[in-house]
Amino acid sequence: MSNHSAGQSSRRRRRVRGRRRSKVCAFCVEQVDKIDYKQPELLIRYLTDQGKIRPRRQTGTCARHQRRLAVAIKRARHLALLPFTAEHLRTM
Repeated sequence: MSNHSAGQSSRRRRRVRGRRRSKVCAFCVEQVDKIDYKQPELLIRYLTDQGKIRPRRQTGTCARHQRRLAVAIKRARHLALLPFTAEHLRTM
């Protein structure tokens, strides 16, 4: 019974960390007006290893640039500059 109660207390404990700094949009910092779909080396950084588009909370992009980034990635996929699946992503 003591193991069970010790397990519960360890789950309830949370580490107190310092406040996280908010991520800054890389496109806003560089004052990018247009995200070019013809730059796959830039766009590939915003894809997961499965080939999915990374969410804003992971990349730190603002809402405006996230929308433009998604459109650019989809255009690059359509023109075969970026892969749709993870199987092709590993070979790049």
